[in-house]
Amino acid sequence: MVLEEIKTSLITWFSYALIPCLLVDGVAVLPAPQNLSVQSTNMKHVLTWSPVIVPEEIIYYSVEYQGEYESLYMSHIWIPSSWCSPTQGPECDITDDITATVPYNLRVRATLGSQTSAWSTLKHPFNRNSTILTPPGMEITKDGFHLVIKLEDLGPQFEFFVAFWRREPSAKEHVKRVRLRGIPVHLETMEPGATYCVKARTFVKAIGRQSAFSQTECVKVQGETLPLALALFAFVGFMLILVVVPLSVWKMGRLLRHSCCPVVMLPDTLKITSSPQKLISCRREEVEACVAAELSSEGLLRAWI
Repeated sequence: MVLEEIKTSLITWFSYALIPCLLVDGVAVLPAPQNLSVQSTNMKHVLTWSPVIVPEEIIYYSVEYQGEYESLYMSHIWIPSSWCSPTQGPECDITDDITATVPYNLRVRATLGSQTSAWSTLKHPFNRNSTILTPPGMEITKDGFHLVIKLEDLGPQFEFFVAFWRREPSAKEHVKRVRLRGIPVHLETMEPGATYCVKARTFVKAIGRQSAFSQTECVKVQGETLPLALALFAFVGFMLILVVVPLSVWKMGRLLRHSCCPVVMLPDTLKITSSPQKLISCRREEVEACVAAELSSEGLLRAWI
């Protein structure tokens, strides 16, 4: 009995305590969102709050902000958020609204039909230079003897400092500034049999801050040398080229010569077998015999006449 009386008294007390909060001049109003906070990591800013719960109803929220200029010179002006006016969920991505490294005031209110709650304002202005910067995700590969890195794409405001070195005593660490994101970048040409290590960190010029270095990752290059058989094959090929090329040139020259200036073979009947002097003397005797015969025939003809 005593416990039931205490329970009834508590319920009654809470009911009377909540009535002033939910009624203004006898009209029900929505409670304002509570517990506003900003979660910011790698320049991604999200405003969150505790949801307003009304059974079987959908609550919408409106988010507004003030930059440094508005808060100093036009405190009555609040700018609606680009993506969250209105929104259903109890959070809002305000990354596109925070465009400068200055304090921003933020506020939220709930809406149900024609009813609206009072505005709830973030207790302390938010500045994007308080964002948490984490080391970038990276993928280390080797392309033959080339050391290649691919870095996580965190957005256009991010640059990266990549440190790499050959793992050996008193090794010198090299640092390369990389602006490309999500694209493989060549770091160094590696030596066979050596191990190379890499680590990276982010840098955001807009806020002048950088993250810690990532965990070191190492890759080893195998002692790859040219196989003896391949070297022998290359040598034989080279020697063949030295022999075949001159022979081909000589053969081609002969073919061209015979094609342009062919050698004509005379029949045996047209070939001269005796010496030229003998031929001349033989020809002269034949001519003299012919003349003598002609003169003889002329004399006989005259005598007959």
